[in-house]
Amino acid sequence: MLQKAVIFDMDGLLIDSEPYWQEAGMETLSRFGIQLSVRQYHSSTGLRTIEWINHWFRHFNVDLVHAPEAINAIEASAIEKIRLGGQPMPGADHIMNFFIRKNYRIGLASSSPMKLIEVVVDKLGIRPYLHAMSSAGELAYGKPHPQVYLNCAEALNITPVHCVCFEDSFNGMIAAKAAKMKCVVVPFHEQYNEAGWGAADLKLRSLANFNELLLEGIWAGKN
Repeated sequence: MLQKAVIFDMDGLLIDSEPYWQEAGMETLSRFGIQLSVRQYHSSTGLRTIEWINHWFRHFNVDLVHAPEAINAIEASAIEKIRLGGQPMPGADHIMNFFIRKNYRIGLASSSPMKLIEVVVDKLGIRPYLHAMSSAGELAYGKPHPQVYLNCAEALNITPVHCVCFEDSFNGMIAAKAAKMKCVVVPFHEQYNEAGWGAADLKLRSLANFNELLLEGIWAGKN
């Protein structure tokens, strides 16, 4: 039987960390006189911190000489907030147990730095079930570039076309599809009806809604 793999994004998909990233990011930007709208913030989710800061600093004409300071502040603040308060997303246990029962190889591919990934996998208690963890933190390019997904597939020893990814951001979806993988999206509720999700193989309101029939449909190209 052909071995397949599932690769999960982390922030906003398995753990409810996005509010903490948003809080850390907004607090840091405010030091430089920047206030983002909710729509502006969600337009840039899925980016690495360095890309997120560079994007908004350029947009608001803030000197990039301040970027390293801002990046360090955001990551340190977010990691501590998530360590203390992060909770699993609805359906996180269900989806992990589903693929364990299916005997899939299981990977995690995140834009977050590895130091946060380590905190989260232990907080969620999923480390024993992961066969690979990949961070885009030190890569030349983060999502929407596919490299973090390709690296994870290589670590899993699974051909990318035999991988299904779960994502919650546009940038993550683009990365997964560029890697030639199937992609299931679970969008933030305010973004659920946006047209851009059409590139995904399946769109869900919750991980808890995933089932055997939907998985079969993904591989058959019927969803």
